Amino acid sequence: MVSWWWESMRELRPLVHLLLPLCVHWVAEEMTVSVLVDVTTNALCPGSKTCPQAIYINGVQQTVVGIFKMIVLPLLGQLADDYGRKPLLLLTVSTTIVPFTLLAIDQSKGSVYAYYALRTISYIISQGSIFCISVAYAADVIDDSKRAAAFSWITGLFSASHVVGNMLARFLPEDYIFEVSIALLIFVPVYMTLFLAETVRPTQKSNQHIPCLNKAFKIVKERYHAMKHAVHVVTSSSTLKRISLVSFFYELGMSGISSVLLYYLKSAFGFNKNQLSEILMMVGVGSIFSQMLVLPLLNPLVGEKLILCAALLASIAYGLLYGLAWASWVPYLSASFGVIYVLVKPSTYAVISKASNSADQGKAQGFIAGVQSISSLLSPLVMSPLTTWFLSSNAPFNCKGFSIIFASLSMVISLCFAWTLKLDDPSKKNLEDHPEDVETPLLS
Repeated sequence: MVSWWWESMRELRPLVHLLLPLCVHWVAEEMTVSVLVDVTTNALCPGSKTCPQAIYINGVQQTVVGIFKMIVLPLLGQLADDYGRKPLLLLTVSTTIVPFTLLAIDQSKGSVYAYYALRTISYIISQGSIFCISVAYAADVIDDSKRAAAFSWITGLFSASHVVGNMLARFLPEDYIFEVSIALLIFVPVYMTLFLAETVRPTQKSNQHIPCLNKAFKIVKERYHAMKHAVHVVTSSSTLKRISLVSFFYELGMSGISSVLLYYLKSAFGFNKNQLSEILMMVGVGSIFSQMLVLPLLNPLVGEKLILCAALLASIAYGLLYGLAWASWVPYLSASFGVIYVLVKPSTYAVISKASNSADQGKAQGFIAGVQSISSLLSPLVMSPLTTWFLSSNAPFNCKGFSIIFASLSMVISLCFAWTLKLDDPSKKNLEDHPEDVETPLLS
């Protein structure tokens, strides 16, 4: 066990200067999550236990983000393949600084609305794309047989960062949370600029001095052809087509639950900042163990498909228990299923990576992330009004978590598609099929 652990750590050495700043970034974002519930509720519905405005504004934000992410995520994935991972990572990790700075200065109603407007732009650029580009970076420097373990470490560190972020939210005075978060967010792009090495040699352009209008037209034309190629990469693989459906229905259910969960717990059980932080920490602590230890051990034995199906089954139980919660301790029980359902992400990344050749990692990951963004666009259209309705006194029957139960049905459909998943043979992938998009890794 010790030798295996040490070997896993050695495999991650090329990723140290990627993972360290990402962990700091995730800590900085997560430490504000539980506090934002109180800040938003106090600004929009002062003195009220239930805040429909907060639920709706989150739903509107998620819908707008979903609309634009359908275009932005695949585009960022293509740009990362063509121009390098580092500049795209610097862009995506820098977008959160301004919105949080605004709330650190003022938490009035106007500032909260301005925060949501700026945070929406930030989410369009960074939400999902950070993971996609990071996974593509890891695929550049990690051997194919070790990628599932590497991806599980990335998502495991994501969970560890959430635990640390929620611990800071739990014990730091609320007045200092945004200031600490901003300092950490500024550190991240500075560190990446100084220490992160590029893994892709940017495509050489033969006509650097053409007129601006022609250059703009050429760029649009290149992006159009790159988008067509990304669609071809996915549609030509039965594995990628099926995993797209798995990702779509899973994200449709899980993003719907996540968008309303904290407001549901606050309204239904009166949870405060500390209790919300405890719920989030429970998911994080267990998922660190499952992603960093269990998945790397099990993956060579049972494969990505079985792990994916087990994780989807746990996500269904997670949603149903939250929706049917009859006492304040039941959400804690439901959170325990997070130990298993978090394995959906790394197993999905591994399936996509194995079904794609090295020149198309960013395109495939970005395209399927774009498919997931369609889910995040659609889910709040149903979840926001449904949650508000069943939390109100006008509900047709007494089931405050009915919307969460409804969202769980989408994950049942995802499980059905995952069960019929057939994995492509990576040996059949040939770089010669796409000579115009070949990238040259600079690290090995």
